[in-house]
Parts: sequence; structure tokens; C-alpha cells
Amino acid sequence: MTTINRRALMAMAAAMAGLPAWAQETTTAETPATPEALPEVKDFSLGDPNAPVKIVEYASFTCPHCANFHATVFKPLKADYIDTGKVQFTYREVYFDRFGLWAALVARCGGDLRYFGISDMLFDQQAEWLADQDPNVVIGKLRTIGVTAGLTNEQLDTCLADAKQVDAMVKRFEENMKADGIEGTPTLMIDGEKHSNMSYNDLKAIIDAKLAG
Repeated sequence: MTTINRRALMAMAAAMAGLPAWAQETTTAETPATPEALPEVKDFSLGDPNAPVKIVEYASFTCPHCANFHATVFKPLKADYIDTGKVQFTYREVYFDRFGLWAALVARCGGDLRYFGISDMLFDQQAEWLADQDPNVVIGKLRTIGVTAGLTNEQLDTCLADAKQVDAMVKRFEENMKADGIEGTPTLMIDGEKHSNMSYNDLKAIIDAKLAG
């Protein structure tokens, strides 16, 4: 399992206050937490809020297992259960590294209208935008995904340089991971019960059993 480096992520948030996000290198400095000053961080959901089954996925945009889950499990799940009102699905971001954090910032920059469309692109194109570990190359490819999704370079500049948003995102993700005992990605919380990565057939069997009562 990938280790979560909180020190590096929080140092990134502090450094991003004065320079573009893609220009930063992590340091050992940390910024004192000011929870009262942090913006609200929301999760993004699909499906009927009153659906009988609730699924929360913990995933990272840089996790290859998450990309495979997105391609082989999430897409049929959406067609068969989310779009039909049987399941409400919530995506909960996990940040293992700065690239995953930047990807989440780009996805969130699109707001409710574009979040899941950008998420689709991030997972579908994961191998391409993560192929080169040069931060300048990665951020350039992430910006291209954002622009393709309809964002402007000015919007992306603002989102990627928002240090308070990063601070709030990292704090929220840590709280959620601890509360639900998450140790790896992807992890599913199905009606509050924790499940590890699984095939679509296995997930379908769990959902069908719940729907049957």
C-alpha cells in the first residue's frame, strides 16, 4: 500500500500560496492549522439521494487499481444501478502524492457540473498523464485535461494555487480515512460496511442482496 506523506502534502499547501502549483518542490515546513479559516470541502455524488443503497468509494487518481476499478466496475455500476435510482454513489478522494492532489484540484475546479466528467478523463487517461514523473510535464497534461473539459487557463491557475483549499482537502481526507479505517484504495463503504476492491459481479451480488431485503 502507498504511504500517505502528510508532511509533504501540507508543505505543498503552504508553498502554493505564493507560486503556481506546478513550480513547487516539497519541503519539511508545515503551516499551523487554522480550521476556522478553511473553506468547506465537499464530496461529489451521483444518483438519487434517496436510493436504497449508498456506496462511498475511497480512491486516488494516481492509483492504477482505482483506474481499473473505474473502467471495469464503476461504469457498469453507473449504468445498472446509479442511473436507475437504486444506488447513490459518492467519490471520496485519497491523496498519496502531489500528482493525485493536483488531479483532484483540477477535477474540483469544474464544480458539480464537470467533476465526474473530469474524473472519467483522469482515470481513462491515467497512464498518459502519469507516464512522465516530471512535475512540469504532469501538470501540463492535467491542465490539458481541464481545458478539454471546458475550463479556462485562468480558472485552472486559480484552483491550482489555492493553498487554503489544499489544506482543507488534506484535513478532510485524513479525517475521513481515520473515521472509516481506510488502509488502501480502492475501498468501498457499502451502507457503512467496509469492503476491499472487488469485481463487478461480486459487487452486484452484494447490491442485489441488499435490494432484495
